[in-house]
Amino acid sequence: MKLDTSKIKELREKTGLSVMECKKALEEANGDFEKAIEILKKRGLEISEKKVEKEVKEGLIGAYVHTNGKIGVLIEVNCESDFVARNSEFEELVKNLCLQIAAMKPKWVDVDSIPEEILKKKIEEIKEQFKDKPASVLDKIVEGKLQDFYKENVLLKQQFIKDEEITIEEYIKSKIAKLGENIKIKRFVRFQIGE
Repeated sequence: MKLDTSKIKELREKTGLSVMECKKALEEANGDFEKAIEILKKRGLEISEKKVEKEVKEGLIGAYVHTNGKIGVLIEVNCESDFVARNSEFEELVKNLCLQIAAMKPKWVDVDSIPEEILKKKIEEIKEQFKDKPASVLDKIVEGKLQDFYKENVLLKQQFIKDEEITIEEYIKSKIAKLGENIKIKRFVRFQIGE
């Protein structure tokens, strides 16, 4: 099948992946642009899952101070090599994460970072709020409300402010696939005057 080079170029611009990756995905999708994007997303997820166990000893400290001087963010994002840490894609990731934290006020990096006592308290609050519901329904309600709590308070579960179609976790996985290295947010802190 002969592929239109403009489609390959468009797919490359949209995904940031190599020409060969985009060409292979379009061939596999028989020229269907949307299907090719899905193929690349799946492939990116597979790559990121393979990379997740790799040790991360390099990285960057990102800093952001809002123009009014009343909000500031510091973040440590790790990767496997100094080569990737100095890459403009990685630097952009760190900058975007700082903006995300400044705008969305997450409290924790991931679900595992939430202190157990806070999680227990939240579950009790939800159960108290919906105590009139049957036990069979209550578990589903608790799970749904916990997911909402995570989306609001956990950085990796938040919608990315620059692309609300994806979460921060998916955004990082796309960078893992593109840069070919494991990437982890180690920690962050958000300062706001008066808080």
